[in-house]
Parts: sequence; C-alpha cells; structure tokens
Amino acid sequence: MASADLRDELDCSICLSTYTDPVNLRCGHNFCRVCIVCALDTQDGSGGYSCPERRAVFQHRPVLHRNITLRNIAETFRSTHPDQERKVTGIFCTYCIHSPVPAVKSCLHCEASLCDDHLRVHSKAPEHVLTEPTTSMEKRKCSVHRELLKYYCTADAACICVSCSLAGEHQGHKVETLDEASEKKKPKFRNYLQKLITEREETEKRVQSLQERRRKVQEKSAGVTERVTALFRDLRRHPEDLEKRVLREISRQEERLSHPLSDLIQKLEIKKAELSRKMDHIEEMCNMTDPLTVLQESDTGDLCDTEEGDDEDRCDTEEGDDEDRERHDELLHDGGDLDVAGISHTLHSGLSDIMKGVNVCFNIQEASDIVLDVNTAQINLQISEDMKTVFWSGTKWNRPETPERFQNYFQVLSSGRFFSGRHYWEVDVRKANLWRVGMCYPSMDRRGDQSGIGHNKKSWALCKSNNECIVIHDRNQIRLSDNISSNRVRIYLDYEAGQLSFYDLCDPIRHLHTFTTTFTELLHAGLWVGVGGRIKISGRKREM
Repeated sequence: MASADLRDELDCSICLSTYTDPVNLRCGHNFCRVCIVCALDTQDGSGGYSCPERRAVFQHRPVLHRNITLRNIAETFRSTHPDQERKVTGIFCTYCIHSPVPAVKSCLHCEASLCDDHLRVHSKAPEHVLTEPTTSMEKRKCSVHRELLKYYCTADAACICVSCSLAGEHQGHKVETLDEASEKKKPKFRNYLQKLITEREETEKRVQSLQERRRKVQEKSAGVTERVTALFRDLRRHPEDLEKRVLREISRQEERLSHPLSDLIQKLEIKKAELSRKMDHIEEMCNMTDPLTVLQESDTGDLCDTEEGDDEDRCDTEEGDDEDRERHDELLHDGGDLDVAGISHTLHSGLSDIMKGVNVCFNIQEASDIVLDVNTAQINLQISEDMKTVFWSGTKWNRPETPERFQNYFQVLSSGRFFSGRHYWEVDVRKANLWRVGMCYPSMDRRGDQSGIGHNKKSWALCKSNNECIVIHDRNQIRLSDNISSNRVRIYLDYEAGQLSFYDLCDPIRHLHTFTTTFTELLHAGLWVGVGGRIKISGRKREM
C-alpha cells in the first residue's frame, strides 16, 4: 500500500489528520479521542448520540474504547513519514454547528475560527486579521483598549496595542513590531533549545545505561534463580540417596554383628531346654516315694546312657560348656560393636560432597588465610604470635624503620597478596571502637597524610568512626545508613571483576557496599586500629 493511501486510512474523519490517541465506538468507527469527545459534547443527548461517520444512533452516550493497535500503527507512520504529517489542532469551525469541521484559520476581529467553506465567504476587510487556528484570541487583544496587540515595549517587556504606545502607560517608550521583537527573542529560544537537546541526549544516555544495567541484573537474577532451583532439586535428591546409603551400612553392620549372636543364642537355648528337661527328671526322682525306683535310677539321672560311657560323655559336655563360655565372653566383650565412627564418616563425607557441589555451583571458596606482616606494622602496634591479631599498645616497639613500615597511621598489611581469583576473609572488630579494614596496593605511601587506608587512589576501606560506618576511597566518603550489628565483617574480593565488597555477618548476612574498579596491582589486606583497640582475623590455614 502506498504511503499516501496508508495515510488516508490513518486519518480521522473529523480532523482529517493522522489519528491521535484513537478510540472506537461500538459501530466500529475510529476517531481521535479529542475529536469524538468534542463531537459528542455538541449533541444534547435528548435524542440519543450519533456516530459522525454513519450516523449510527446510541441511546446513551457511547463508551470510548482505546484502539491500541491503531495507535501504534499511527505513531509508527508519524515517526517514519514526518513530512506527510498533517497538523492536528483540535480546533473546529465556530459556524459548523451540526457537525465539527476542523478550522483552518481564526479571525481575531470576529473572535471566531473558520473552516475552508466559511473562510471563502469571510470579510476581507483589514480589521479582520487572520491567524493560525487558536482558542486564545483574548490574549491577542489589549485588556485595556480591546485593540489588537501589534507592538512590543522593550522597556516593560510587554506586548501592547497602538493606543498603549500613543497615549497609554507605554507612551514614549521604545517599541518594536511584534515580528522584530520575536526575531530578536528567537535566538535565545534556539540557544535554550540546544541546551535542552543536549540535556535530553545526556538523559537518554543515562536512561539507556540504567536500562542496560537493569537488563544485566535481570539476566543475572534469572541465571542465579535457575542455578538455585537446579541446586535445590539436587539437594533434595542427594540427602535421600545419602540417607539410604547410611541406613544400608547400619543394617549391614547390624546383620554382621547379630548373626554369630543369634547362632550362639540358638545353641544355648537348646542346651537350656535339655537342662530343663533333665532338671525335671531329677526333681521327679527326688519326689519319688518308691525306694526301689530311686535306687535303680543312676546317680546322674539320664545324663549318661551307660556307666561305661559316663566319663567320656562328661568330658565332651564339659569341653562344650567351656567352648560356649569362651564364645559367650568373646561375643559379649570382644565381639565388636557398630562402627559409629565409620557411619559418621560416611555421613560427613556425603554431606561434605553435597556442600562441595553447592560451592562449585556458586564458585564459593573457603576463607583465605590472612597473616599479618610485622615489617609493615606501625611501631605502636603489637602483633600476636599467630600473626592473626593486631592491637594498639602504648609501648613503642623497637623495630627498624624500613620503607615498608607505616609511620603516621596505626596500620599493618598482610604478608600474603592477591593477584587473581575470588577470595574472602573476616575480621572480628568487637574490641575496637575505631577501626578500618580494606585492601591496598603495595605501592601505597607509608608515611604522610596520604598513607591512610582509603586516603588515596591505591586503597579501599570500610571504617567505623564517631559511631558512624563509612566506606572510603581516595578520600571520598560514603556514609552507610546502618551500623555494623554483628561486630564481624567479611571482605570479599573478585579480582578479575574488579569488585571489593563488605558484608555485616549478622543473621541473615547483610551487604554493606561494593567498590567497582579495575585492579592494576597486587593487593594486600590492610587494617587500621584506634587507640586501645584490637582486631582479630579469622581464616583457614593454607599457603598464600
């Protein structure tokens, strides 16, 4: 379809211009919202309301439904064909009473707007001044003399009429025609317009950068959400598998220990039954009243079938009894027990494997081992034997003055250094009212006002001072809204990403601030402790 034909399809039948905020009636016809509202306002509603297009009648004032698809098409056409855009004024001919017709001119003398038809028959007299369609004709006349405003008083910066200039309050003032004054003022508007354009472009760039940042946050959030969902799906499965494996091991050990016990118990139960039977027989002999029967019974009842085999059977019985006793004692005291330590190890190893999976999923490392370098410690600082604690001392320690040692601030650096990867370490600051923790380049000054951690471009720090927590870099301070509530701080470094983050180790852990930069040197952990304070480092032992 040709653009001209398309524009005709996108023209409102009332204003004859491209649709602006198009709405439609129940009959299906579309109009600009302002056009149809004005058209409906001219109808008193006593006989209903009619559609301007085909005169469809509605008993009640019709509800306007926004046509979003048509609006998008019209806006696209307007942006791609600006030269074919017709000016939409929303001003209608004063004399077209029955149906609103767009005005093409306004007469300041008649204070009326005219369509093409009424303009052709309009008076051509000089006093009938025609302008572009306007609804503010009163503003074009002098409020005192009711004459057209034709001049501009430069002294009072006011638009005036002829009478104002000749006999009114502006008499004798320097005046210019409106065209002259307007042309002189336009450069100021153009300059201001250029400033606005520049500011809008800068604003648009900021909007785009923020939108890009938001997009990245949303993408990262979606990625992390997917990983966490998959992780918990595995976490729900792995503990179940681990539980089954541990329970199988417990059952296996139980069966191994119970089997010999069950065998001996069965054997002893048979022996106990045999002994009970013999006891009953002997007891019967003891209660026998017939002496002949008692005397004819052997002394041992029926333990032995014959006297001849008595000694041999007795020997075998005694040997069996001894073996049973030994086996009983062995199983009772030395027969082993459940290997709870082994079961615990299996359980612990399985849980550790699960946690390793969590750590791998989120690239979590164990805490880095931070060891303080006494060669960098200011002479008022004392370092513990394990090189994990620094505290202020009133004593000035006899240490050699070296280029590495801090002179003006109670500071110390770590002996280890970071040059890649992700790392974290933690400090306990509960015994320090004033403190500062962070990361530093080794090239940072060691003396002078610039040698404080955070006082230069080569260090970043989290500080507590005057009951306020701040982060500082190159002397630029940012006050944090909340104080440290746990007295324990975690410092997290992502060297490649150029991020240094601080966390309050409360429950739940709370992010305090993240510095973002590009690291160009090795990094050392740095501590500053106030008078009487003590800071302790926690972290696992490992090679740096």
